[in-house]
Amino acid sequence: MTSPNAELVRPGLGRGLNDVVRSRFLLKLLVRKELKVRYRGSVLGLLWSYVKPGMQFIVFYIALGVFLGLESSPRNPDGLPNYAIYLFSGIVLINFFSEALGNASRSIVNNGGLIKKIYLPRELFPVASVWVSAVHFFPQLVILVVACVFAGWHPSFIQLVAAAAGFIVVGLLATGLGLLFGAANVYFRDSENFVDMLLMVATWASPVMYAWTMVAKEIGEFWYTVYQLNPITVGVEAFHFAFWVPTTDGNFPLPPHLLSWWLPLALLISGAVLWLGQLTFRRLEGRFAQEL
Repeated sequence: MTSPNAELVRPGLGRGLNDVVRSRFLLKLLVRKELKVRYRGSVLGLLWSYVKPGMQFIVFYIALGVFLGLESSPRNPDGLPNYAIYLFSGIVLINFFSEALGNASRSIVNNGGLIKKIYLPRELFPVASVWVSAVHFFPQLVILVVACVFAGWHPSFIQLVAAAAGFIVVGLLATGLGLLFGAANVYFRDSENFVDMLLMVATWASPVMYAWTMVAKEIGEFWYTVYQLNPITVGVEAFHFAFWVPTTDGNFPLPPHLLSWWLPLALLISGAVLWLGQLTFRRLEGRFAQEL
């Protein structure tokens, strides 16, 4: 018998990310399931988390560092010192974002059979995709740290905090956009193609392979300010500050007000995107089972 004071809840509508927190055990099961399904029948398994970014790094380093002269050398003193670490510290973060958003945006459609059979918090699927991407991010981070140690890495506490903040910025942004496009993809499958284009732009619209000074020089102060409003840009610069700068002599300038202004603002922007993604997801999730 239902209590007269019981709160009525619309069928098929949960309490958003609060349900994810309450269903932590289900989240762990989904993460394990995604990892097993992804590497089923694979010989290398999780080692692909090392192989693919490693190959990507080699290609970009040879093309940009060697052929285009971004690596500092006696013949090119204007290049970036320890360009390999500069490049890889940006690549690991952009890879995390690309994998997290790409998989999260497809997570609802890919789990349509399960969603039509039983009810469970639907936010679990995009969030689980982000967590799987974080699992793949960790081995790349270990390689980055080892390379930095060999290059004389001695980070300060502020630099380590900046790295953690940069990862949180990108993680929140990927989760928010994953919820937004994951819900939209149920109704409009063109969302997958839009996300693919967005990820292609994201790789080149942040200072992963080039220095921020090149951007500031070419586009002027106003457009550079717009450029810095991209949370991924701020996250990448935070990683450069934490991993690359301690391996150099410190003469290369950081973006002005990176820690005092841009990093807190990026956290706010990513938080706002997460709120918008959650709001959109809750508005659309009521008809997921019918549309899938």
